[in-house]
Amino acid sequence: MKNILYIGNQLAQKGKTATTIDSLGPLLEKEGYQLRYASSVSNIAGRMVDMMRKTFKSRKWADVVLIDTYSTKNFWFAIVIARMCISFNMKYIPILHGGNLPVRLDKNPKVTRAFLHNAHAVVSPGDYLRAAFAKAGYHNITKINNFIEIENYPFLERSVLEPKLLWVRSFAEIYNPQMAVRVLHLLKEKYPKASLTMVGPEKDGALEDSKLLAQELQLEVNFTGLLSKKQWIERSKDHSIFINTTHFDNLPVSLIEAMALGLPVVSTDVGGVPYLIQHNVHGKLVPDADVVEMVENIHHLIQHPKDVLTIITKARERSLNYSWKEVSQRWNSLLD
Repeated sequence: MKNILYIGNQLAQKGKTATTIDSLGPLLEKEGYQLRYASSVSNIAGRMVDMMRKTFKSRKWADVVLIDTYSTKNFWFAIVIARMCISFNMKYIPILHGGNLPVRLDKNPKVTRAFLHNAHAVVSPGDYLRAAFAKAGYHNITKINNFIEIENYPFLERSVLEPKLLWVRSFAEIYNPQMAVRVLHLLKEKYPKASLTMVGPEKDGALEDSKLLAQELQLEVNFTGLLSKKQWIERSKDHSIFINTTHFDNLPVSLIEAMALGLPVVSTDVGGVPYLIQHNVHGKLVPDADVVEMVENIHHLIQHPKDVLTIITKARERSLNYSWKEVSQRWNSLLD
């Protein structure tokens, strides 16, 4: 089996949301691959230095380098490591995650072109980014779905009698957590017992802003902080609807998880989300930042229990396409 250096933000043990490096890496190890990781350093500059150091030390050991690639400032981690890989004649495979990566095609065209054209292969976890890059002339992108270990997600057939909302994400402005608070505020006019649980760690000040908004609107919101996957799955049993409020996204694993659990999803219609959820088939989609439309779709679910049963059944069926058992075959084929 091959030796793999995996570059990404491995910060789950530092109180941050687990990312693909935290899940894909250990599963590849179970498949028999030997892995080294970078980086779990909290400080952003220190993390960059650690990634560079591990790449240099692994230049003769690694058969391939996997690089988690995001669209914000962490984009430059990927660029720097890729340039090192080119210098040391190391094969590298970017894994595209950032929902706003298509903007890089316009903002940093030369850098992006060199990054992708020199890659051994490029992986996209969904059709959204693959289509966006193909439109710009990049056709060397392999689709390998995001994944979950489906056996860890017990399906629960739910009755949506009250809007008991669950939101799971890092508190960052790009994920628009304040929209969830405003949705609860509007729901309270019709459903006084409506509730909202928000699970996730602070990232850029958005958690404090969300708490202040809840206080201003005189709302009780259950801010849990970061929970383990097992913990929030257990909490999900007491909730009836999963909401996703992001401004832009790729293929969020949290939506796949909600669909697997039997939580009807109401999400903003952005980025790769409509490639996962067809409106009124696998969930409900609303325009970005449209609080009123999200509330109306939640109300529709409460008023139409038969629709809920149809939606959660089809959503569960779709989530099976994202099980590791299915996805592992694609990774093995690519890496071998």
